[in-house]
Amino acid sequence: MSAEADRAGPPRLGTWISAARPRTLAAAVAPVAVGSAMAVHDHRFAPAAAGLCLAFALLVQIGANFANDYYDHAHGADHAGRVGPRRAVAAGLVRPAAMRRAMVAVFAAAFAVGLGLIPWGGYAMLAVGAASILAAVAYTGGPWPLGYHGLGDAFVFVFFGLVAVSFTYFVQAGRLSGFAVLAGVPMGLLAANILLVNNYRDAETDSAANKRTLVVRFGRGAARAQHAASLAVALAVPLAYWGSGFRPWCLLPILTAPIAWSHVRRLRVGAAPAELVALLGDSSLLLAAYAALFAAGVVL
Repeated sequence: MSAEADRAGPPRLGTWISAARPRTLAAAVAPVAVGSAMAVHDHRFAPAAAGLCLAFALLVQIGANFANDYYDHAHGADHAGRVGPRRAVAAGLVRPAAMRRAMVAVFAAAFAVGLGLIPWGGYAMLAVGAASILAAVAYTGGPWPLGYHGLGDAFVFVFFGLVAVSFTYFVQAGRLSGFAVLAGVPMGLLAANILLVNNYRDAETDSAANKRTLVVRFGRGAARAQHAASLAVALAVPLAYWGSGFRPWCLLPILTAPIAWSHVRRLRVGAAPAELVALLGDSSLLLAAYAALFAAGVVL
């Protein structure tokens, strides 16, 4: 860190807000909205439990972003000359020790919020909450960081898709549902696409830091194929609900198909960092739009 950064005062609120990466928070809100919509459909909606699920998901997402900022800098994957949005520690805006303390504080708050779900979900919530937090840290931290060994996409799919939707439904309905689990599939795939676009942009710097993401391991061509396949599967899931007896309203998410196609094209032709940064933000907006239409369709 530079001498100028060492002399800097405490980080401003705007710096912490930027480090929380607001554009990524759709990945936390979307699965809770969809899981709660499934609970509404089954006449099991519990507003207090849904609110706690949302608070937990947001805190875990912010904690994961702080952990990513801290550990990527420690591993050399982030530095002042990186492509893409500025990272607080790498840019010298936040000292590493301060980011580490913030990460611990946010995860502690998430665990405390998760304790509030025990009256609805039982003590199994302790295991689910602890696993979610540990996985968020292990994504870029620990002795074997998941994101550095090509498992980041799987982590996002499981925890921001299957787990988040299923257990949001579970704490409200008191049981798991096959339809709730299925609803986690498009949420996980679209959230993983946000990560994919990020890794697509950072492939060169990740490779130099020995961060072996799927893009680094298999190349950008394979990444484009994964991106397109994820979008195709996400758009096909509503057809499964319709075929299982849900009303045609469940097909509303298919309205996002033109946007999804434009994202496929933009990833194929986009090479400039600014284009990929824009696509990253738009991928988050696509997840939000899909989740809103999915939730509305299920409720209707």
